[in-house]
Amino acid sequence: MFLENNINSSKKKGWIEVVCGSMFSGKTEELIRRMKRAQFAKQNVEIFKPEVDTRYDEEMVVSHDANEIHSTPVPSSSNILILANNVDVVGIDEAQFFDDGLVAVCNQLANSGVRVIVAGLDMDFKGVPFGPMPAIMACAEYVTKVHAICMQCGELANHSHRFSNNDALVQLGETEDYQPLCRKCFHEQTKL
Repeated sequence: MFLENNINSSKKKGWIEVVCGSMFSGKTEELIRRMKRAQFAKQNVEIFKPEVDTRYDEEMVVSHDANEIHSTPVPSSSNILILANNVDVVGIDEAQFFDDGLVAVCNQLANSGVRVIVAGLDMDFKGVPFGPMPAIMACAEYVTKVHAICMQCGELANHSHRFSNNDALVQLGETEDYQPLCRKCFHEQTKL
């Protein structure tokens, strides 16, 4: 269905870009920056986010700095193929919350000539690779790992430390629930 609607797919060169890192590292900010540059260049863009992510807005993708861009919330990765018609660039925010089918979706889009920009956490609050992100990173042509600043020592942070004792894998939250930590500080906190 998607490939039938993308007539010029054999002439366009597609690829996958991933922006990953911990919470508060600027992943969404970078996704928005790249998508706005594509819009400025008059490219057809579509941004998707998981329906579960309603922290800032029902439809907008919003960074912690309150930068925003319109998106389409979807319940599963398969909806992206249905809705991404006649686009040059597809952005996907909070990719870690999508199902494992997102890997095939990204590859199908890229193989049909679409530039795919994926942003998400590479590790969960336990420091374990998160959802489909590791597989997408393996398939991507470009991977950018961004870092926050450790709230304990001021070094570069690559972990998202959760304060609460909630063991649920998905817990939407902000600074009241999470803080970025470096490797050393994360391991000190998780040993307690």
